Order: sequence, then C-alpha cells, then structure tokens
Amino acid sequence: MSHPPRTALVTGSAGFIGFHTAERLLQEGWIVIGLDAMTEYYDVALKEKRHENLAKFPSFSSVIGRLEDPGLVMSLFDTHRPDAVVHLAAQAGVRYSIDAPRSYVESNLIGTFEILEAARAFPPKHMLLASTSSAYGANTEMPYAETHKADSQMSFYAATKKANESMAHSYAHLYKLPTTMFRFFTVYGPWGRPDMALFKFTKAILEGAPIDVYNHGNMQRDFTYIDDLVSGIVALIDAVPEQVEGRDGNIPEFESLSTVAPWRVVNIGNGAPVQLMEFIEAIEGAIGIEAQKNLMPMQPGDVPATWAAADLLHHLTGERPSTSVQDGVRKFVEWYREYYAV
Repeated sequence: MSHPPRTALVTGSAGFIGFHTAERLLQEGWIVIGLDAMTEYYDVALKEKRHENLAKFPSFSSVIGRLEDPGLVMSLFDTHRPDAVVHLAAQAGVRYSIDAPRSYVESNLIGTFEILEAARAFPPKHMLLASTSSAYGANTEMPYAETHKADSQMSFYAATKKANESMAHSYAHLYKLPTTMFRFFTVYGPWGRPDMALFKFTKAILEGAPIDVYNHGNMQRDFTYIDDLVSGIVALIDAVPEQVEGRDGNIPEFESLSTVAPWRVVNIGNGAPVQLMEFIEAIEGAIGIEAQKNLMPMQPGDVPATWAAADLLHHLTGERPSTSVQDGVRKFVEWYREYYAV
C-alpha cells in the first residue's frame, strides 16, 4: 500500500539553503509549501529564479510574505497541517547585523516566535530550525561539539540564533514539540548568496578586481558543500527527538538531547577545517586566474576558526559530509559562469 505524500513547510524557500532543501524534498515526493519574503538584502532576481525552478514541480506552492506578519504563519499551519517544518528563513550575515540590528529582531526573533506559536496550535511531527556555528562564539575548544557551552556570542546575528535555540527549547519542553536545531558551518555551492566569500571572490577574480582577505588570510573555516548539508537536513527529518529522563549508558557522550524536552542541537559541517588561502587557491584553480589579494585585519564580530564535530549527525543519520573544497568550488564556478554567462 502506498502512503500519501508528506507535507513540509520550508521557510526561506527562495534563499540559498531553503531552495536546495525544498528541491530535494520535492524530488523525494514531498508536498512543499515554500514561504519567502523576497527581501532586498541581496539580488531579488536570484531569489525569484530559484522559486521559478521550484515551481516546475506541481507539488510546490509558493507563498510570498514575511514570517513576522501577524497571522500569516498560523494560517499556513492551519491550512496545510505540515508533517515537518524546516525553518530556514532568517536575516543572515554577521557584518550586516552591526549595521541593521533591528531587521534581525524582526525576522529572527519575532519571525521564529510566529513559527513556534503556530506549531503549538497545529503540532507537526518534527520541527527543524536553523541555527549557526556562530553560536559557539568565543569558544576556542575545537572541534565545536554540540555539548560545548555556547554562551559568548560575538555578533548580534549569532545572539539572535542562540536565542532561537532557547526559545525553541522552551516550546519543546512546554508543549512536547519534537525539535531539532541545526548549526551550519560556512555553506557554499551553486545558487549561493552574493554576500558570501565564494561568490564575492569569484565575481571579483573574473572582473579583474582585487579580493579582500580578512585577518591576512589567517582564517580557518569548516566549508560545507550545499548537497552534503541538504542530505543531512533531509535525513534528520526522520530522526525525531524523544524526551529522555536522565542519562544512561546507552546514550553517547556526544548526544545533545535535552533531559527535559524532545529537543536537540546538531552540527552539520564537514568536520575538517580548511585554511582560507587554500579555499582561495581552489577558486583560482577552478577559474584559471590568480587573485589580486588585498590583505585586511579581522572584521568586528568575526572569529578566526570554525570546525565541527560531526559525530552526532553520523550517529543519527549515517550521513557524513564528504565533498572536497576543490570539487565543491569547481561546481560553484561552473554554475556562476553559466548563470551570469561569463
């Protein structure tokens, strides 16, 4: 007997990660309701093109609106009763949060509150909400493990994401809402965001312009290719957290499951830090042009290194990100040249 298709609400479906996640779910037979505000933080035409690609699937429905618009999210939950909610919509960017902090309050705090309230009224089987590796803040113990303390965020963006984790935990505890928080690590790939390093570097190199290399290149990032990330997200949908009373010998030491709520946080990262200069070399190799490098000091709110412990993701799903920086960057450059005809 065939089962009816499951329904997912994906917020931020015209965003980089949301688009790829919605596309994967559609390919796997899900009904997807995609909510996006089409904000002007970066090129709206790129967002619209992503939604156009999703619209080729008859099981995709596009909703344009802001999370924080009163009643909008509640009505979507009421109408569609999603089995899973993948909440990826957010005001992103560490540096922009210094210039425009209010937009982070509205989107990340109030918007996530609207999601949680709707889930309380119409509980899905699983809530999956995006956080960030920036939540680890000033923590210098590497690799970052989900069980580490994360109490010293270095940017307002990271602070709002850590707040989302705490907000979701309280709702998971009070209303028994199974919830997984993702902490993403420097995601890159085709259809990426124009404000991120790979996009900016590729554009500048092709135009013969110099690139700004912060902290004089002494940076390490756990670069995660988009297909690996989405595989982790989709696999985690069926890894529904269950509340446990206390700890016993059967629970791995790296398990982040709360003892008072069906809630956990999971890193999705490659588990292997890459030097920024090595990343730039991969871009130069894919394009065939050497970059002009403008060496700069560290930017406010930034951290010199990120590195994910990926054991929990593998334990829960069997997934382990594996795409090399060289392969991932090459695929991005191929997409960029085709999309922009350069």
